Amino acid sequence: MTNDLSKIRQLLISMLEEHANVLKTTINNEEKYEVTGTIAAMQGKKKVDGMYFATVAPKPKDIRFYFFPIYTHVKHYEGTLSEDMLKALKGKSCFHIKSVSKEMEQELKALIDKGIALYQQDGLLAK
Repeated sequence: MTNDLSKIRQLLISMLEEHANVLKTTINNEEKYEVTGTIAAMQGKKKVDGMYFATVAPKPKDIRFYFFPIYTHVKHYEGTLSEDMLKALKGKSCFHIKSVSKEMEQELKALIDKGIALYQQDGLLAK
């Protein structure tokens, strides 16, 4: 288990970077790491160059992980989150992560992988 926020931040970023073939980094600085898809898509009523996917943002007491697939594909995630992940989820798509166990690390990886697959299935990400 780690509660080192810089390590948690880097862990989340590396999980997203594993999908660099289908995700585009749009922001990468001390305050925010953000990725989107690479295929033009409608995001609400607006056409964007790539569908928003996720953001990692360090805060003083936690790492915020904004994960859009859990908002756009809510039915696919219902009943699948562990108690620890549910405790970290604030609102519909933002996780406030203070520590990560090996189990939570695996769950975060599975969460991201599932989001990639769902977006690819809907034509929002390249295959």
